[in-house]
Amino acid sequence: MATTTATARAGVKTTAGKSRASISQMETYVWTGLDKRGQRMKGEYTTKNASLVKAELRRQGINPQTVKPKPKPLFGKAGSTIKSRDISVFSRQLATMMAAGVPMVQGFEIVAGGQNNPRMKDMLVDIKSEIEGGSALHESLGKYPVQFDELYRNLVRAGESAGVLDTVLDTIANYQENIEAIKGKIKKAMFYPAMVLAVAVIVSCILLIFVIPQFEEVFKNFGADLPAFTQMLINISRFMVDWWWVILLAVVGGIVGIVLLYKRSEKFAHMVGRGLLKLPIVGEILRQSAMARFARTLGVTFRAGVPLVEALDSVAGATGSVVYNEAVKRIREDVAVGHQLQLAIRQTGLFPNMVVQMVSIGEESGALDAMLFKIAEFYEQEVNNAVDALSSLLEPFIMVIIGVLVGGMVVGMYLPIFKLGAVVG
Repeated sequence: MATTTATARAGVKTTAGKSRASISQMETYVWTGLDKRGQRMKGEYTTKNASLVKAELRRQGINPQTVKPKPKPLFGKAGSTIKSRDISVFSRQLATMMAAGVPMVQGFEIVAGGQNNPRMKDMLVDIKSEIEGGSALHESLGKYPVQFDELYRNLVRAGESAGVLDTVLDTIANYQENIEAIKGKIKKAMFYPAMVLAVAVIVSCILLIFVIPQFEEVFKNFGADLPAFTQMLINISRFMVDWWWVILLAVVGGIVGIVLLYKRSEKFAHMVGRGLLKLPIVGEILRQSAMARFARTLGVTFRAGVPLVEALDSVAGATGSVVYNEAVKRIREDVAVGHQLQLAIRQTGLFPNMVVQMVSIGEESGALDAMLFKIAEFYEQEVNNAVDALSSLLEPFIMVIIGVLVGGMVVGMYLPIFKLGAVVG
């Protein structure tokens, strides 16, 4: 009987929570009205129904003329994909408002009202509704695991438990901004050479498929033997004209196959990760970036009050490297059985002595989070310097590649003309 009563109460509580959440669903309304001077005004307002919009407008001294729901997009949900930068900006905004004493629900309402991306806005409104229905913030964020990863949710849960959610959100915002800065730096350095090489390859293919066959028709009238280099280009051109679709399918299929194999085969992903770390310059950048992420993420989680073993579990997926991911998991296992963090880090063989020593000092002095932040700052600066050096080295390298590809074909096509000129002379 008691069990039945408890179940009924739980059902009533759940139903009540769902009803509160459904009542609090917000909708955006488009309104037009006249102010006290008779000037026509218009805008948008997000609330529960049109009556509240009219009441709010009258309170502000505006006579509402039309209030209607904002039209939905014709083809599905509009807006771009929610990116990590959007989450970073949201964390900063919410942290600032909570530090200023704004209630969480009102903070979500303000942040959602300032969003230009409909998808981001809908997500924030949904999370706000969940909170109003009685859910904790970390539980509400769990509905969107893609946007808010395990690390983010664990930090929020730790902040809620300790009563320092505003401080934790500020820490999360700082962490995300630093990580985004590193990622943006690397992407910026790699984007330019990748685009230039892509254009060089496309131009080379156009020359081989469309231009060189025209030169071949002209060379047939010469009645003389073509230079070996020119003949090689013509043979390559014939192959490209006849089998371009096979080459295209092979390239696309190869890329798709490698991506799928990387995602599904742990052994292959580990092999690729180790291979990338062994590359001359790029490997060192990836290594330093992984260590910077490890130190900053662990420092953030540890400062937020998350237990070390649980923190290491979340940190493993934030390193951005399969090799360091496995290393952090081994560190967690060693720490879980009672080993010191510095000893567990040393046993992996992937971290330099400086990192081990600074972690050791942090453990002994009780300032592990401060030492981890210093490590992160050092390696972030090293990544910045390495990326700048890589950018300066890539430019002449790219010029050489373009010269060999495009310039080589142009020279190869003019060699018969030079030969003919010499014969005529």
